Amino acid sequence: MLGLTLRYTSFGSFNVNYRYLTHAHSHVAMLGWVYLMLFTFVIFIFVEQHRKKYIRLFWVTQIAVLGMLLSFPFQGYGVVSISFSTLHILCSYVFAFWIWKDVNNSTDASTVMLKSALIFMLISTIGVWSLGPIIAIYGSGSTYYDIAIQGFLHFQFNGWFLFGALALLIKQLNIENNRLFKSFHLLLILSTIATVALPIHWFQPHMALIYSNGFGVVIQWVAVIMLLRLIYVKVKSSRSSWSYLGVLTYAFVFCSLLFKVLTQGVSLIPELAGELYQYRNFIVGYIHLAMLGVITGLLLASLLKNLQSQNRKIIQWGFYLFYFGFVTTEFIIFYQALGYYLKNQGMNHYHGFLFWASTFLASGILCILMGTFTSSFKD
Repeated sequence: MLGLTLRYTSFGSFNVNYRYLTHAHSHVAMLGWVYLMLFTFVIFIFVEQHRKKYIRLFWVTQIAVLGMLLSFPFQGYGVVSISFSTLHILCSYVFAFWIWKDVNNSTDASTVMLKSALIFMLISTIGVWSLGPIIAIYGSGSTYYDIAIQGFLHFQFNGWFLFGALALLIKQLNIENNRLFKSFHLLLILSTIATVALPIHWFQPHMALIYSNGFGVVIQWVAVIMLLRLIYVKVKSSRSSWSYLGVLTYAFVFCSLLFKVLTQGVSLIPELAGELYQYRNFIVGYIHLAMLGVITGLLLASLLKNLQSQNRKIIQWGFYLFYFGFVTTEFIIFYQALGYYLKNQGMNHYHGFLFWASTFLASGILCILMGTFTSSFKD
C-alpha cells in the first residue's frame, strides 16, 4: 500500500512527503516483509528446540518495524525513526548469535548458506554504523555517505536476503554439500563481494572498480548455472509430487533470477556502468526484480511448501495476481528506462499505467494473506 501511494503521487494529488514515504516503504519492505519472513522460516525449519526466546525476539523486532512504519512518513531520518532502526539492528545481532549457536554443529549445505547469509547481514550493518562519523566529519551530502548507504543495501539484498532465501530452498530440496555446491557457494560469495564495486564506482569512479564488478558479474553467471544444475537433479526426481502452482512459482523465481543476472550484465559495458545510476527507472526496476522476483518469489515458494491447503482458490488467485502485477510493472519500468536511454519520450501516461499495474501486486498479496489466515501449516 505504501508503494501504491508512492506511485499515485506521481500523477495524482496527494499531500505527502515523497522522500519520507519512500524511506517508510523501503524499510517496511526490507525489514518488515523479507527480514521477518526469513526470521520465521529459519526458526521453524532450522531450529528444533528453544524456540520461545525467538518468539519473544520476534515481537520486539515487530515493534521496531511498526515504529519505523509510523515515524518515517512524518520525519524521515529523525530521532524516533533512527531509534527504532537501531533497535531493529540490535535485534538482528541477537538473532544472528542465537541462530549461529543453535545450528553450529550442522555442516549440511543449507546451514552453510544460512551462515553465509548471517555474516553478510552483519557486514551490511557496518554501513549503517559508519553514517554517524561520516556525517560528523564530511556531512550528509558527501560521497562517503552515499557509498555507506549503497554498501548496506548491496549486502542486504545480494548477501543476507538472497543467501537466506536460497538456504530455505536448498533445505527444502535436500541439496547435498557436495563438490558442485561448494563451488557454487564460493563463486556466489566472491561475486557478492566483487559487485559492490559498481555502486562505489558511481560515486568514486575508477577503472579498477569496473574490472572488479565485471569479474563479479561473470562468476555470478557461472554460479547461477551451477545452482540450476543442483536444482535440476533434485526436481527431476521429485517432479511428480509437485503441484501446478508450485511448479509455476519455481519457474517464476528462476526466470526472475536469470533476468536479474542478465540485467547486471549491462554493467559490463564501461560507458554504461558509470551512467546506470542516472537512470532511476532502471535502478528501481532492478531492485524490484531482485526483491519481488527472486527474493519474494523464494519466500512465497517456502510459504507454499509449508501450507497444508495450498490448493485453496483464494491463495491460487493471490499468486496469479501477484505474478501478473510483477511482470506487467517490470515491463513498464524497463520499457520506460529504455526509452530514456534512447532519448525518446518513452511511454505516454507512464505513471498511470504503472499505478494500475501495481494494484495487481497489492491485490495478490491481500489474497495470499487472507488465504494464509484460513489455512493450516505443516509441522
